[in-house]
Amino acid sequence: MNIIGRLTRDAEVRNLPNGKHVVNFSIATNDNYRNKQGERIEHTTYFECGYWISPKVADFLRKGTLVELSGRAYTSAWLGKDGEPHAGLKFHTSQIKVHSSSKRTENKSNESNKKINKENSNSNSNSNNSEKDDDLPF
Repeated sequence: MNIIGRLTRDAEVRNLPNGKHVVNFSIATNDNYRNKQGERIEHTTYFECGYWISPKVADFLRKGTLVELSGRAYTSAWLGKDGEPHAGLKFHTSQIKVHSSSKRTENKSNESNKKINKENSNSNSNSNNSEKDDDLPF
């Protein structure tokens, strides 16, 4: 099964007692349609996701990132601390495709690119100055 949605929170890596790692995150998928009266209805479904293959993927999974996931969906039900029943959708993720990054991730990469470009221009201007000060004829 494939689902496409945006992350609702940053991914977290949990270390299990058996030495394995799991990346936990949640996504929201949107579906919209028109009812019989012609009104547009938008429905959002939330999935709690787990990814067991590599914890490094958590570096790319930030709130707002659009992802396509392959895996299997299942339901879970539990009683809350207050004794009330709860239910949720879970998704055991086997493959992740990142379609777009969150604005926050883009801003961080843009800031780091600006820093790198600034450092490069500073080193270039320094090397140009040292060439001008050089009295060698060649």
